[in-house]
Amino acid sequence: MKNIKKILAVFFSAVILVGILAGCGSKATPEPKKDQAAKSSIEEIKQRGKIKIGVFSDKPPFGFVDANGKNQGFDVFIAKRFAKDLLGDESKVEFVLVEAASRVEFLQANKVDLILANFTVTDERKQKVDFANPYMKVALGVVSPNGEPITSVDQLKGKKLIVNKGTTAETFFTKNYPDIELLKYDQNTEAFEALKDKRGVALAHDNTLLFAWARENTGYSVGVASLGSLDTIAPAVKKGDTELLNWVNTELETLGKENFIHKAYDATLKPAYGESIDPETVVVEGGKVK
Repeated sequence: MKNIKKILAVFFSAVILVGILAGCGSKATPEPKKDQAAKSSIEEIKQRGKIKIGVFSDKPPFGFVDANGKNQGFDVFIAKRFAKDLLGDESKVEFVLVEAASRVEFLQANKVDLILANFTVTDERKQKVDFANPYMKVALGVVSPNGEPITSVDQLKGKKLIVNKGTTAETFFTKNYPDIELLKYDQNTEAFEALKDKRGVALAHDNTLLFAWARENTGYSVGVASLGSLDTIAPAVKKGDTELLNWVNTELETLGKENFIHKAYDATLKPAYGESIDPETVVVEGGKVK
C-alpha cells in the first residue's frame, strides 16, 4: 500500500512539473514580430549622402568616360541635375558603370538606385523594372560602310549583323528576322570595332547613337535611319519603388518648365549631331511625348 502511495505521489508530482514547465514555456515563447514598414528609399539615399545612378561608360554622346576619367554625356548631365535637386549638390552622385544587358540586374540587386543609361521602354522590361516618364525618343537604325552600304533590311538576309547584348536591336532582329545571323557583343566599343574589322556587314543600334557615331567616323553612314516603332527612353527604378519613381516623375515635370532637357541636348548632343538633327525628334520635355 505504501509503495502504491509513493508511486502515485511521484506520478502526480511529474504531472504538475510538466504543467509548470509547459506554462513557463508558453510564456517564454515570444510572439512573432510584425514586419517592419519598408524603409523609405529616398531617406536611405539622403542618409547615404549620394544617389547611385547607373550610366554607360562607352556610349558617347549619352554616357561615357572622358580622357580625364570623368563621366560625361546627355544621361550624365541629367543625372547630375537629379542629384542637385534631391541632395543639394550635383557632385553627390555615384556613377555606376553598366552594360546594356546588366541594367535590370543592377536594379534588382540594389547596386544602383536609378538607371539613366539610354534605357528604352519595352513591355518586357516593364515586367522587371518600373520606368518613369520619358525624356527622349528613339528608333532603331543600321550603320554600314559607305563602300558597301546597307539601305534596306532585305540586304541583310544571309549576312552577319552586329548588335549589342541586351538591346532592343538584338530583340527586334531575333524576333522579326531569324534568318539574319547576329554577332553579339557586351560593350559598344567591341561592337563598333567589329564593324570596322568587317566581321559583320552592318551594325544595328539606337539611331540616336548611330547618327553621332557616323558623323564622328568618316566612311560610314546610317543607311537605315529608322526601323521598327518609335520608342521612348526613360529613367528606371527597382520594381515597386514607388516613392523614388514618383520623385523622378515630379522632377521631370519641374525640369520641363525650364526646358532643361533641351539645355542638356544643346550641351551634349548638339555638338555630336550638328545641325543635321532636329532636337524635337529626340527630346521629350516634362516627361510628356508630343
